[in-house]
Amino acid sequence: MQQLNLSSYSFRLKSSENKTLIFDIIRKKYVVLTPEEWVRQHILHYLIHEKKYPISLIAVEKQLKINSLTKRTDIVVYNRKGLPEIIVECKAPSISISQETFDQIARYNLTLEANYLMVSNGLNHYYCQSDLENQTYVFLRDIPEYEF
Repeated sequence: MQQLNLSSYSFRLKSSENKTLIFDIIRKKYVVLTPEEWVRQHILHYLIHEKKYPISLIAVEKQLKINSLTKRTDIVVYNRKGLPEIIVECKAPSISISQETFDQIARYNLTLEANYLMVSNGLNHYYCQSDLENQTYVFLRDIPEYEF
């Protein structure tokens, strides 16, 4: 897999039916290793090891309804009150981050109302703080660390 613009982490990999699988520590199972999954697993480890978010507050591929459509968020991090704190949208490294990507995560946030958004293709990372009242976003250098 491609080297990403994130720290290196130790992953559990295995082969099955000519596919490489990676162990997802949140879902507690092996999943097919795609370029997008490679980014998602790096972001999960970044959130856990560098930003100190507890595994128990992180959900992967969380289903949500937008109007009558069912969508899935890549990663949602909750606060201690059980409310969405961070939504993360992961793309494969070959996918450029575009306005369409930001529109996608903003639509998710209309339902979830998280305080922070992160968009990454593993090479480029964008972080925003949402101002729900004014329906605007302020770009940040990074997302905050977990506060105990």
